[in-house]
Amino acid sequence: MSLHSGGGGNWSMLSSLRREGELGDRRVGWATAKRVAAFARPYRRAIAVFLLTVVVGAVIGVATPVLAGDVINAITRGGPEAGGTVVRIALFIAGLAVADALLSLVQRWYSARIGEGIIFDLRTRVYDHVQRMPVQFFTRTQTGALVSRLNNDVLGAQRAFTSTLSGVVSNVIQLVLTAAVMLTLSWQITALSLVLLPVFILPARRVGRRLADITREAYGLDAKMNATMTERFGVSGAMLVKLFARPEKEAQRFSERAERVRDIGVQSAMYSRTFFVAMLLVASLAQALTYGLGGWFAVRGSISAGTVVTLALLLTRLYGPLTALSNVRVDVMSALVSFERVFEVLDLRPSIAEPADPRRVPPGTGRVEFRDVRFRYPSAAEVSLASLEDVATLDRTVSAEVLRGVSFTVHPGQMVALVGPSGAGKSTTAMLLPRIYDVTGGAVLVGDVDVREASLQSLRDTIGVVSQDSHLFHETILENLRYARPDATDDEIWAALDRAQIGDLVRSLPDGLDTVVGERGYRFSGGEKQRIAIARLLLKAPSIVIMDEATAHLDSESEAAVQRALAEALSGRTALVIAHRLSTVRDADQILVLDEGRIVERGTHEELVTAAGLYAELYRTQFADSPLPPREPLERPKDSAVDR
Repeated sequence: MSLHSGGGGNWSMLSSLRREGELGDRRVGWATAKRVAAFARPYRRAIAVFLLTVVVGAVIGVATPVLAGDVINAITRGGPEAGGTVVRIALFIAGLAVADALLSLVQRWYSARIGEGIIFDLRTRVYDHVQRMPVQFFTRTQTGALVSRLNNDVLGAQRAFTSTLSGVVSNVIQLVLTAAVMLTLSWQITALSLVLLPVFILPARRVGRRLADITREAYGLDAKMNATMTERFGVSGAMLVKLFARPEKEAQRFSERAERVRDIGVQSAMYSRTFFVAMLLVASLAQALTYGLGGWFAVRGSISAGTVVTLALLLTRLYGPLTALSNVRVDVMSALVSFERVFEVLDLRPSIAEPADPRRVPPGTGRVEFRDVRFRYPSAAEVSLASLEDVATLDRTVSAEVLRGVSFTVHPGQMVALVGPSGAGKSTTAMLLPRIYDVTGGAVLVGDVDVREASLQSLRDTIGVVSQDSHLFHETILENLRYARPDATDDEIWAALDRAQIGDLVRSLPDGLDTVVGERGYRFSGGEKQRIAIARLLLKAPSIVIMDEATAHLDSESEAAVQRALAEALSGRTALVIAHRLSTVRDADQILVLDEGRIVERGTHEELVTAAGLYAELYRTQFADSPLPPREPLERPKDSAVDR
């Protein structure tokens, strides 16, 4: 008895959970629909005109069978006026056909305008939102999965307005009008014709739910394939695949996902087609019943022959909308899935945002201050989405602090170097300055403005960065340079290139400034790419420069050229330099030695070597074979702010 009761309790609990899940899905669907309506609000007038044309088209669709019945009645009645009546009705039917054709063009124009407009709004909103996300978001997210949201999912959402909306309204109007007319002509035939409908309408809900599930899975697989293609088709990814001789494995992995997408497509097509064929079969059987039963009534004189023809034609207009509406759930669920995936990205709030009342960093500001700065990297759950990382759930573990009470000041025109072992927090410290990350404790100030209170535009106009792998877009040299200053003149661009020690090389190229640099600038060597990046920084003309291992991966000749370019970039500017090669920072005004997130030493090169601490140990390790290392300082011209 207890076993039976337990089983019944389990069944009851499962049923309750299923009901709660369905209610939850409905609530989510309703909330999504409300947000969709908000996106459609700017197009409400166009939607109203569109729906009006749909209604008129539906009325014309119902009127034509009624007029066809009138033609039959006029013929069967005969008489001297029958011919004229038939011609007039035929002309009227022709006029309705022309009107219907024109209306269909108007409908298409409005549906395209509404659909494409909403695509534009969604894409630009998502693109702008993603651009504002923190760097941690991009380090965790699969690029292909993110691109899929802007392409596949936005297009899926568009179908809700270009086809689903018009289909629903048109079919509902046709269904109501057709049923009303049929009932007035013969309620007995109408009732008998519809007797089999429940058998096919009831399974529609289950079919729609199943199709929504496989549609969601298909979108996820499309995103994974996009991610794979984005990574493997890039220069770095393609190089890695070739170096490790993995093309067959990559092809197999891609094939498995594409195979599942194919299977889902077949399942979806068969679900839809089977249901559609079944509805057409019912419509044909009902039409046969109408001809048989209606003909019997007509022979007995209960109804006219024209009425029988009208009922038969209207029946096709009845089952057509019913067939289409039976699949509306599928279309609506698919569109909601697309909207939900788009809204999922829009709902992820950027952790680095413009302050409510931003302060402007004055142009030329060169003072930098770190006050007891603490920092930890956010967890995955704080900055990303599981669906964009291809994981079931996001890690919520709070990481340990990377910086622990870092304090220092850089005065205008000074060069301060950050050195220390790998993982000490050097690059993280520098990236807090332009708010690539936000401190979790303490404050970073530019001038007298806390960077969290500064407008992002003025803050980043003040700061320029040259990293160890400066990125160039797959565009021309000119477009890459004007990314820093769109209004820069040709003379200013050539002056920046000359100061960056790369002008002669660019002049020697067949296309000059119009030379396409290739993906990530791979058409140029590392040193050439760095000097183009330095020219871009010189065009920007920031008052504060961050150099993050700018010569780390260069050969001696390229390094020397880049060093000369960097000397130009630092002239008269505040500089925060991160370096593993200690020879590059010997002439820094102050050297800060970081270890495990803390400043453990500070001073000039000579002071730190004499102190025999961590800096001296790092120095001896790098130059163990040379008691007097070659000097490769980032020397600035004598007119720099420090020398003045």
